[in-house]
Amino acid sequence: MQASNTRLRAVLLRCAQAIPVVIGVVVISFLLTRALPGDPAVYFAGVMADEASIEETRVAMGLDKPLPQQFVAYVSDLLRGDLGMSLTSGRPVATDLANRLPASLELTLTALLLACAIAIPLGVLAATRPGTWVDHLCRVVVTAGVSLPTFFTGIVFIFVFYYLLGIAPSPLGRLDFIYLDPDHITGFYLIDAALTGDWETWRGAAKQLILPASTLALFTLAPIARMTRASMLTALSSDFIRTARAAGLSGHKVLYTYAFRNALLPVVTTLGMVFSFALGANVLVEKVFAWPGIGSYAVEALVVSDYAAVQGFVLAMALLFVLLNLIIDLLYTAIDPRIGFDSK
Repeated sequence: MQASNTRLRAVLLRCAQAIPVVIGVVVISFLLTRALPGDPAVYFAGVMADEASIEETRVAMGLDKPLPQQFVAYVSDLLRGDLGMSLTSGRPVATDLANRLPASLELTLTALLLACAIAIPLGVLAATRPGTWVDHLCRVVVTAGVSLPTFFTGIVFIFVFYYLLGIAPSPLGRLDFIYLDPDHITGFYLIDAALTGDWETWRGAAKQLILPASTLALFTLAPIARMTRASMLTALSSDFIRTARAAGLSGHKVLYTYAFRNALLPVVTTLGMVFSFALGANVLVEKVFAWPGIGSYAVEALVVSDYAAVQGFVLAMALLFVLLNLIIDLLYTAIDPRIGFDSK
């Protein structure tokens, strides 16, 4: 019971420590969006509007007030859960983000799982066989993942697998036009189709996900493979590994029970950073594959200086990062109990 209370206090403390970060994100995003070029009142009023109509629109949107008053109004709306109205879609920003966020998360998480399935075994093999072809392959993959921009990789994949070979579906969103969207339950097409037993749609959504997820996975697997290799090399050269081998333990037990578990903490830290990078990098991937996620939504909002949409996007991303850091802290304790929930 006492251990449970300690863990709960530690989780609440980490959540409280995230509050200043969120406040800073709100202030900075508000100021930066006001510095964007262009006037949203001009866009909203229309190309044929005169000065009087534009000024009337500006007053209606509250853009005629001083920045401190605009900020107070914005924070008041946030406390009520109102992120404002999007100029580009005409819907509440909260609704747009709720509709588009599952698409981005499905793409990012699929790419991350694919990257881990390739990068972690590759890093372990490279560390246990230094100087061999596996080690050289790991270096080539890492170099390619770091060097190739995601938009270039995506275009090459489309050209090869869709245009030349014809084995990939058209890169036009989450589902081909021959399928109907699955019943909305979670917003994740793969999960919703599986829950409703619509396996035909599930296969269609999985095929549509392969190219964009592979594009993003190539970008994310590079740091994971590199960190796995480096951490395993450090662990395998440690004194406790030599002691375990001298004690007669099997190579499999030494490698996975002792070396890999001790090398896992830096890999988990890298996974958190990679997830953050992937959420930013999928903006380009979403534009290349016409993927209806929050990345493409933010780009469209930036083009027309849609303050509410941009601020909502930045706030949503900040909350995701805070939640991710909390999950990583919990994983640290699950991997290595010596860290403890009460560590600061």
